[in-house]
Amino acid sequence: MKISKRLGRISEYVPFGSVVADIGSDHALVPIQLVTSGKVNRVIAGEVNDGPFQTAIANVSRMGLQHRVDVRKGDGLEVVKEGEVSVVIIAGMGGGTIVHILAAGRNKLSGVERLILQPQGDADRVRLWLGENGWMIYEEDLLMEDELLYEIIVAEPGVQSLTKEEEEFGPILLRKSHPLLQVKLQQEIEKAERVLRSLERSNGEAAEKKRKELERRKNWLQEVKERVCNRKANY
Repeated sequence: MKISKRLGRISEYVPFGSVVADIGSDHALVPIQLVTSGKVNRVIAGEVNDGPFQTAIANVSRMGLQHRVDVRKGDGLEVVKEGEVSVVIIAGMGGGTIVHILAAGRNKLSGVERLILQPQGDADRVRLWLGENGWMIYEEDLLMEDELLYEIIVAEPGVQSLTKEEEEFGPILLRKSHPLLQVKLQQEIEKAERVLRSLERSNGEAAEKKRKELERRKNWLQEVKERVCNRKANY
C-alpha cells in the first residue's frame, strides 16, 4: 500500500526487529508498511475512533496480515500492556494531545526504547514533557509535503535539559541547521506579523500588552533565524 512521504519518513526511524505500537494508527498504513517491508515482525495498531478502526481491520485483512498486525480499539496507550512493545509511534496529533497520551500512559512506557513523535503544532510542549520525564531527544527531522511542514521527534530514555530556543525549534534541528528550519522560523515570524497587523486597530491595555509580547517574540525569532543562517554558512 502506498503511504505518504510523512508516514514513510516516520517508518524510517523504526529500528529493525522492533515490536511497535502505532497509537492513533488511523488506517494502519504505517503498521502495514513496516511488516511488508520486512523491517519488523509485529505491530500493534491502536485506534480509538470506530471508522478508522474498522478501516484498519479491513486493510490488514485485505493484505493477509492479521497474524502480524494486531488492530486494537482503545484510547492512547491503553491498547498495549506494560513491557509489550519496544517502540511507540504517535503521529498526526497536536502536541498537547501527544503529551496527554504519554502522561496518561506513563506506566506503559516501561521497557520502551524509542518514541517516534510527529506533533501537528506545539512541538515545544512535547520536548518539554520529554525532558521532564526521563527522555532525551535522539534525532529530529523536518519535511515538506503538500506545502505543509512536518516535524518529527525521536526520543530515547535519558536525561536532557533544553533551552527555550531548543524546546521550540529542536536541539538537533538547531545543531544541524536543518535546511527547512529557516522555513519554519520564517513561518513563525509571519504568524507574529499577521497577529500584529490584526491588533493595529485595537486599543486598551490588553491589546498594548499583546503587541509588546508579539514584538518581543518577532525580534527573538529573527535573532534565532540569523543565528541559524550564520551557523549554516560556517559549515
